[in-house]
Amino acid sequence: MPLTLYNSRTKKKELFLPLTPNQVKMYVCGVTVYDDCHLGHARSALVFDTIRRYLEYSGYQVTYVRNFTDVDDKILQRAHKEGIPWTQVTEKYIEAFYRDMGRLGIIPPTIEPRATHHIQDIVDMIAGLVEKRIAYEVKGDVYFEVRKFSQYGQLSGRNLEELLAGARVEVDHRKKDPMDFALWKSAKPDEPGWESPWGKGRPGWHIECSAMSIKHLGPTFDIHGGGKDLIFPHHENEVAQSCAYTGKEFARYWIHNGFVTIDQEKMSKSLGNFFTIREIFEKSPYSEIVTGECLRYYLLSTHYRSDINFSDQSISEAKSAMDSIYGLIRRLEEFDTQADNQGHEEWGRVSNHFAKKFQESMDDDFNTPKVLGAFHELRGEINKLLGKGLSSQAKQKVKEALKKFGEPLGLFQLNPKEWPFVAYGSATIGGGGSLKAEGTKTAYGSTIISGGGSVETSRFVSSDWIEEKIRLRNEARAQKDFSTADTIRNELAEQGIILEDRHDGTTRWKR
Repeated sequence: MPLTLYNSRTKKKELFLPLTPNQVKMYVCGVTVYDDCHLGHARSALVFDTIRRYLEYSGYQVTYVRNFTDVDDKILQRAHKEGIPWTQVTEKYIEAFYRDMGRLGIIPPTIEPRATHHIQDIVDMIAGLVEKRIAYEVKGDVYFEVRKFSQYGQLSGRNLEELLAGARVEVDHRKKDPMDFALWKSAKPDEPGWESPWGKGRPGWHIECSAMSIKHLGPTFDIHGGGKDLIFPHHENEVAQSCAYTGKEFARYWIHNGFVTIDQEKMSKSLGNFFTIREIFEKSPYSEIVTGECLRYYLLSTHYRSDINFSDQSISEAKSAMDSIYGLIRRLEEFDTQADNQGHEEWGRVSNHFAKKFQESMDDDFNTPKVLGAFHELRGEINKLLGKGLSSQAKQKVKEALKKFGEPLGLFQLNPKEWPFVAYGSATIGGGGSLKAEGTKTAYGSTIISGGGSVETSRFVSSDWIEEKIRLRNEARAQKDFSTADTIRNELAEQGIILEDRHDGTTRWKR
């Protein structure tokens, strides 16, 4: 099945045909670096990381550009608030951004341009628009004349009259039209500025992305992405100024991700209803159950174009789902090996069916929820195969397949012993006394704990893992291997799991 994706410009799914065969050029709007990133930023970064990963998995050579807006009113306000230079603000939050992306397992883009490193490119583009009489200067400010671009509104699906009627635009009598937007802002006292033909100033937000994308990808490229809140005015203005400047099509496919919501409201700093990525990883209670892969799973469990609601239950469900897959991988490593050819043919059938479902789902506008569902169907099939017996070669192929198909999603890439929430999760403990499971997790999971002697981990042990241990214990008892059965009971007891063997032959458990 060929790759199809939803194009926000045409409002429909389209066959993806890159400009150059086997090559993809993609630009995504990055963050304005004045504060820590929240889960909404995490979702956008993860969506386009997944798209990039899948394109590369599919054989494309991807040039991925994601920018930093490193000069902006919000940055200047933060600098004034903290009493530090604005450049120190940007460096501080760029460093924080890299920390957050590392925890999420985000692969760095091919190019990460900063607006302040492209001032001359921006000035040249504005000068070109002024020369074409599509932009005009007023007392050191330069504006784009919207009515001279006849296709304005094509991306957002609005016309100028509707926009003007519904706009809350501060009246500026210097502008020819209230909808005209700033390309260049004259410098105010004590604010950063760069020399230009219109005097000292700094770029407007919209022109930065146009200049950087054209610089690194050319006048026309394949994919432009960002959150759906950027469709208007940011992306609409990008289209207008870019097409007016080059006379060519700008981005061919537009991809926009949905919001992360809390109580069905968009998570945003302006509303104050947000969790930063740092808080999720470092503060209780989420720090006790969240790793990079867990957060990825949660964000991928809803289609990228739909909003996703944040809740304790959704995070817990993501953790449990990840526990079940890592528990399966661990079981593959522990399970007794059978004859050399045992399970080869059946695994081939199961693997081929899953591979087809995986590709069909991802080729259908990157349908990650459907892929995650297929993974859990695959888990059930693998458990059946283990019940019948698998050779060491077959087990190795199963593990390789889980890792191979998980890679485009950034999931299931750990050694199962590094997964921190099941009994075999690794922990380094020092000092004396008693300690509950609290600690600092690395980007992909290992919990490092200092200061305690015993670790209370039963709340981190998945139900799937417990049920599997009980099944193995019952098998040992049936074979009168009571030593193994007792070892498993003791292992469960160490995790706070109490077993009750009933007269009807079943076993109940409780924490």
